[in-house]
Amino acid sequence: MLAHPVGMMIGFFSVAVLQLIVFLWCFEMVAKYKCWDEIRRGNLAVAMATGGKIFGICNIMRFSIEAHSTVYESLGWSVIGFLLLLAAYFIFEFLTPVFKIDEEIAADNKAVGLISMIISISLSYVIGATIL
Repeated sequence: MLAHPVGMMIGFFSVAVLQLIVFLWCFEMVAKYKCWDEIRRGNLAVAMATGGKIFGICNIMRFSIEAHSTVYESLGWSVIGFLLLLAAYFIFEFLTPVFKIDEEIAADNKAVGLISMIISISLSYVIGATIL
């Protein structure tokens, strides 16, 4: 028996919201600053970097939902996509030896926050395109 389209939509949406919360928490754990505290203080660099992560995560989930017919398949592929996005976060930090990305973002360096946002968004398209 096929599921009702509205039921499927609610299922995919519910799983996506829960994933977003968990994935953002993971980013919060690895960042050297507290995202939501910094955003509350008006740190635009953190807001841009966090916004890029939110967009990137949701974009990967979008590709995963489009490519799979079940919530479980979509969940699995979006977790893999998130892990790749998380790896890119560490690579970005490692490949910029002249300064520490997290420290610059915490200090409200808007240029670094913007680049971080663009990297997250851009790579989410690359990751999403590889989801089968």
